Amino acid sequence: MSWEVFFSYEFLRMLGISIGILLIFLVFRRIFSKYIYSLLIKLSKKAPEFISHIFLAFEKPIQWLFIIIGVYVAADYFPYFNQHNPLFLDIIRSTVIFLISWGLYNLSSSSSLLFSKVNEKYNIEIDQILIPFLSKALRFIIVAISLSVIAQEFDYDVNGFVAGLGLGGLAFALAAKDALGNLFGGIIIITEKPFTIGDWIMTPSVEGTVEDISFRSTRVRTFSQAVVTVPNATLANESITNWSKMGKRQVSFNLRVTYETPKDRFENVVKQIRYLLNNHHEIHPETILVNFDQYKEDGFEIFIYFFTNTTNWAEYLRIKEEINFEIMDILSNEGVSLAMPSRKVYIETESESALSKSVVREGN
Repeated sequence: MSWEVFFSYEFLRMLGISIGILLIFLVFRRIFSKYIYSLLIKLSKKAPEFISHIFLAFEKPIQWLFIIIGVYVAADYFPYFNQHNPLFLDIIRSTVIFLISWGLYNLSSSSSLLFSKVNEKYNIEIDQILIPFLSKALRFIIVAISLSVIAQEFDYDVNGFVAGLGLGGLAFALAAKDALGNLFGGIIIITEKPFTIGDWIMTPSVEGTVEDISFRSTRVRTFSQAVVTVPNATLANESITNWSKMGKRQVSFNLRVTYETPKDRFENVVKQIRYLLNNHHEIHPETILVNFDQYKEDGFEIFIYFFTNTTNWAEYLRIKEEINFEIMDILSNEGVSLAMPSRKVYIETESESALSKSVVREGN
């Protein structure tokens, strides 16, 4: 083909039409996204919440769809280009499939919202741990299906690929033993539900609040605000104490008063502490024990045992402090002193030592 023919009037005219069509679609894309689609998003906010998430998820894919349509239409006028070329059509179809998958992938990030709404409306018990798993599983399925459909568009034998995975399954399982262990550990955590997101847990590995659970690991924020990532396989094989499952929180301590305390005052102290706990609105009424427990080497010991209604740590400490101050007032009003750990040391003088020795001789 000579340069004269290549740059002929007809060639330049068709090239100009092709570029013009592409530019028109770019302008349409700009107008559509700035005015029409923005208006649709605003209107969708008055509809159910999930509708607005659909529009937001497909915003970028639809913008790119204008470009793909523009390229397809412009290709019909592009000089010396066959619009019906099988490879070109495969690329266009694959791009459209990719855009749809892109929108569904974006939408699956808000699938947690969908599960939560379903849970609220139909009273279906979907654990908070399970929701992130379902969302990530949904994303994985979308990506897998889209890749397989695009591969089929290019006449790639997906069945052969799956068969190849089956033959190499054993080698894959051996290589990914730890990853599979963490995955099954995550499944055990979901099914047995020893904890959920937001719970305060304690294990031999970590103690803190559960922030996230993924396929591989669980992320826990400690009370020093550090984030610890623990493999699910490790957690599944450890003893787990879930402090958030407490219905009430235990307080237990011993109070020791001096032996110089008169019996009547000592009894009054025990009765008043018992009365205080039984009539405190933030103390659980089911188990309250205040008893003269035993004689210790430096005083009488009172055993105090009760539970707070709250399990919140800050509230728990506040109630303990309040009770301690009230007990101090009771002791002060009764004139009773707390026993201080002490020891008596007896020093034997030389005369006493000589006397004791002479007594021993006479006895013999």
